[in-house]
Amino acid sequence: MAAYQQGDAYGLSDFDTDVVEPTQPLPRLPRERRGRFRRFLYRFTLTVVSLLACAALGFGLLLVFTPSAGQAPTLAAQLAREHHISYPGPPAPASFSRPLIATEDHRFYSEVGGVDPVALGRVAQGAVSGGTDGGGATIEVQLAKMLYIGANSPADHTFEGKLEEFALAVKLGAMYSKPEILRLYAEVAYYGHGYYGLQAASCGYFGSPPADLTISQGAMLAGVVNAPALDDPIDHPAQAHARLAHVIGRMVAVGDLTPAQGQAALNAPLNLTPGHSPDC
Repeated sequence: MAAYQQGDAYGLSDFDTDVVEPTQPLPRLPRERRGRFRRFLYRFTLTVVSLLACAALGFGLLLVFTPSAGQAPTLAAQLAREHHISYPGPPAPASFSRPLIATEDHRFYSEVGGVDPVALGRVAQGAVSGGTDGGGATIEVQLAKMLYIGANSPADHTFEGKLEEFALAVKLGAMYSKPEILRLYAEVAYYGHGYYGLQAASCGYFGSPPADLTISQGAMLAGVVNAPALDDPIDHPAQAHARLAHVIGRMVAVGDLTPAQGQAALNAPLNLTPGHSPDC
């Protein structure tokens, strides 16, 4: 009884004499958590910066070791000789360039250096996932492919080939103005039915030079370049008209035409008159 009273005098009962172990670990101090977060943030930032530096170095090497953009006119002239067409061709008229831009590269005039970051992101995502890049190559990238690599080259379907195209597009975008890019593109593109270059295609399909193209005729030619063998308006008129409807729809979607103007363009006669001289 006395022992119990002595323990009770200190505020302890018979059951308080055992040491109670904590059932959960004590929380870390806020200062320790902040220190761990800072270390993680530092490592993460260092990793990202290192990856970006490696990417920049690799792209810089591509810029050094890929051909010069100054070769573009020479290559275009060489292609013209191979296809027996005159060079240089006329400037790309608005009736062709507007539907081309709306369909192939609607950010064309806002892009710097011929590269669309959205399209570049799709290429990187495709490389990581093992899928395709999802398309969306800029007009400069397409021009680089036609001039330097070849539309049917196996390299066009590899990640390394895509990077080379982007590097060449940067060079083309830095050296040439937007109208010059459009003119080069129009001169070297294939429009189906054996017509290379806008001059030959306009004369061959419609019997008139590019300057006289209507918006409907220009939209058809701008649509054909995506798949010339499939959308040839002479050999595959139904597919060509479906492609034309897509191009006009893109012009309406980006605000280049009002819906009423788009419908009028679809209803306008194309006046296809194949068989004319490629020089009109």
